[in-house]
Amino acid sequence: MKELLANRVKTLTPSSTLAITAKAKEMKAQGIDVIGLGAGEPDFNTPQNIIDAAVDSMQKGFTKYTPSGGLPALKEAIIEKFKRDNQLEYKPNEIIVGVGAKHVLYTLFQVILNDGDEVIIPTPYWVSYPEQVKLAGGVPVYIETTSEQNYKINAAQLKNAITDKTKALIINSPSNPTGMLYTREELEEIAKVALEHNILIVSDEIYEKLVYNGAEHFSIAQISDEVKAKTIVINGVSKSHSMTGWRIGYAAGDADIIKAMTDLASHSTSNPTTASQYGAIEAYNGPQDSVEEMRKAFESRLEAIYPKLNAIPGFKVVKPQGAFYLLPDVSEAAAKTGFASVDDFASALLTEGNVAVIPGSGFGAPSTIRISYATSLDLLEEAVSRIEKFVKDRWQE
Repeated sequence: MKELLANRVKTLTPSSTLAITAKAKEMKAQGIDVIGLGAGEPDFNTPQNIIDAAVDSMQKGFTKYTPSGGLPALKEAIIEKFKRDNQLEYKPNEIIVGVGAKHVLYTLFQVILNDGDEVIIPTPYWVSYPEQVKLAGGVPVYIETTSEQNYKINAAQLKNAITDKTKALIINSPSNPTGMLYTREELEEIAKVALEHNILIVSDEIYEKLVYNGAEHFSIAQISDEVKAKTIVINGVSKSHSMTGWRIGYAAGDADIIKAMTDLASHSTSNPTTASQYGAIEAYNGPQDSVEEMRKAFESRLEAIYPKLNAIPGFKVVKPQGAFYLLPDVSEAAAKTGFASVDDFASALLTEGNVAVIPGSGFGAPSTIRISYATSLDLLEEAVSRIEKFVKDRWQE
């Protein structure tokens, strides 16, 4: 019998984020009181003005195909957003709107990578980066970071990882799963190396609006026109405006790359959902009060649970500056509670402690777990109490 599956999918690793979330939902359906700290999405509803704009567009009959790369009006809204927030200038032919930032990234790797091209990915990383690179025939090359360096790479590490096959570098700031934020000075050093070796920079800025305690997001594309020309910025409305299910993301950068992405999208998705695009136009052109309200809520949650989590025996937590994740190193806690791995620790925490977290192995950080604080403060505090009890009840000196 002929093999049914293509070789390219045989090495795919299922998303650990979705797998844990699915298991937690299954337990909840059975009546078990599970607190899920795995989801990578805000727990707020999409702001009403955005919902109204999408509904209004449908009622006006805007329910047909749009250009593959996105509505002109949405591209203009994105261009204005870049001017307003990042002091960056783009033209419409340097923008593509896709079916979420994940789809935009997938399309990007499909059009820039040939078999064997290497893409440098700092660890810990978002789970889909390596899989998307491999699906495009590329080779992920990892730069390991430590908690001591706040999970951020430096110029020397980048230089050591570059070979004659290196095509691109991924920078995710603020980061999923670490919440770390690169400073302008750090990005300048990284950009200098990338330019010297003619490497494309893929800058994932989807958590741009979620920064805390006076920290400021800075796009690597802001450094200079030369750096901007070698950078593809990835962003979207999913996290900033709580629109994860609307599936609107975008890329900005070199016109030739954007054209190739648009051509590929015309054969894969036709266009992003029309009503979602009208919602995204309102997200950027309408009032931004809700964005700040959500940011403040996440910041207050972080301030409340970070010290409590850090006080749990065997937990080592670097305080994040953005996104809505904590990534504690729990290797000591796992060992002291009788588990051979952090994955086993996380699995038992779900089935015995009724708290769902994501094992860090899926992010290239097997000594950690990812905890999302995109849920109510009451649930977060209860979850931390359960985790603490789980650890202390099993602790063995």
